[in-house]
Amino acid sequence: MSDEKPSKEFKLDPDSELRFEVESRNEKVILELKAGLAEVFGTELVKGKKYEFTAGAKIAVFTWQGCTVELIGKTDVSYIAKETPMGLYLNCHAAMERMREAAEKHDTKGPIIMIVGPCDVGKSTLCRLLLNYAVRMGRRPIFVDLDVGQGHIAIPGTIGALLVERPSNIVEGFSQQAPLVFHFGHKTPSTNVILYNLLVSRLSEVCSDRLQANRKARVSGIVINTCGWVKGDGYKLLNHAARAFEVDAILVLDQERLYNELVRDLPQFVKVVFLPKSGGVVERSQAQRIEARDQGVREYFYGCKTSLYPHSFEVKWSEARLYKIGAPVLPASCMPLGMKAEDNLTKLVAVTPGSNLLHHLLSVSFADSPEDDVVQTNVAGFVCVTNVDVDRQTFTVLSPQPRPLPNTVLLLSDIQFMDSH
Repeated sequence: MSDEKPSKEFKLDPDSELRFEVESRNEKVILELKAGLAEVFGTELVKGKKYEFTAGAKIAVFTWQGCTVELIGKTDVSYIAKETPMGLYLNCHAAMERMREAAEKHDTKGPIIMIVGPCDVGKSTLCRLLLNYAVRMGRRPIFVDLDVGQGHIAIPGTIGALLVERPSNIVEGFSQQAPLVFHFGHKTPSTNVILYNLLVSRLSEVCSDRLQANRKARVSGIVINTCGWVKGDGYKLLNHAARAFEVDAILVLDQERLYNELVRDLPQFVKVVFLPKSGGVVERSQAQRIEARDQGVREYFYGCKTSLYPHSFEVKWSEARLYKIGAPVLPASCMPLGMKAEDNLTKLVAVTPGSNLLHHLLSVSFADSPEDDVVQTNVAGFVCVTNVDVDRQTFTVLSPQPRPLPNTVLLLSDIQFMDSH
C-alpha cells in the first residue's frame, strides 16, 4: 500500500474562494500556493510555503487576481465558490480606512466597530479579516473579544483585548503577546449578566486609556467581537457593549431583525450596516462547540503547532487564596439595609479547597489581596487542577510556567478541562 496522500490542484478565477474543511481527528491537510496571489482571512499566503491544518479547520482561500493552489491530504469538503461577500467586506475595510485617515488628520479616535449576529455566522472570521487588512495598511488596531463561549484571546470564560501589530498566523491566529484578560468564569453571559456588563464596562475603560496613551492605536481604532446571543437579555448586552465602547458602527451579519432593532434603538450617529454571511460558514453542533472550547484550552497549555511544555506542580491549600465571583441572590427581605440583590452577583466568595476543584480552570489574578478590587482586576494567566489530595491538603496544577504561582489569589471558573496528555 502506498502512503502517499491524495493531492488535488485547484485553479481559482479572480474574486473566487476555495473552501475546505478537515473534520477527521487524525487527518492532516497541507495547503500550498503554487501560482498567483491568495489570502486566508486577510493574511497573504506565501508562494511555495506548506500550511498544515488539522481536525476542526474550516478554511477559505480567497483570491482577488486568480491563483493555483494544491491541497494534499483528505478533506471532508472542498469546493470553489464564485459568490462571496468579500467585496462587501473590503468596502467595510475601505470605509474604516477613510475614518482612520480623518482621525490622523484631526488627531481624534479612529473607528470603533462592533460585529454582531447569531451563532455561527462568521463574526470572528470577519473580525480577523478587518484586523489583518488594517495591519497590512500599517495600522495597529485593538481587537476586543466579548465572546466568553469561545474566548479567542485567552481561553473560554474570559473577555479580553489585544493590540494587533502583525497579520494573524494562517494556522494559529493572532500572536498572543501581552493580552489584557478579565475573568468571567462561565461559558455564557446568561449565567451572570450583572458581572458580564460590569467587566465589559471595565474593559472599555482600559481600552480607552490605551487609546489615549498610544497614538498609533488611537488612530487605528477597535474591532469588537461579540457573543451569538442576540435575543432578550442578549440583545440588551449588545446595547450595553455598544454604549460602553462608544461604537461608531455596528456590522450585523445575517439577521435583518437584529439589524432593524439596532437601527431603532441606537443613537443616529451610530452607523448600523447589514452584511450577508459567507456561504462557507457552517453551523456547529453542541458537540463541536464543546470540542472547540477544549481545543482552545489545550492550545493555551500545549500550543498549536509549536509544542509548549507546561509544568505540573503541587500547591498547598494553605498557600492558595481561592475565590469565585458571585453568590446566590438572596431575597430582598434577607438583604442588609441599603444593599441591592445585584451586589451579590459581583461579590467575591471564598472557596474551600476540596475534590470539587478537580479539572477546573483557575485564573491567577494580578490582585495582591482580596482587599483589592479582585473582580475588576485583570488576570496573569490560568492553571488547571489535575489532582486533589485531600489527606495531604494539596492540589496539583498544570501551569504554563514553573512554580511558584506568580500570585496566590485564584479565581475558580466553571470551565473544566480533562488533560489527556
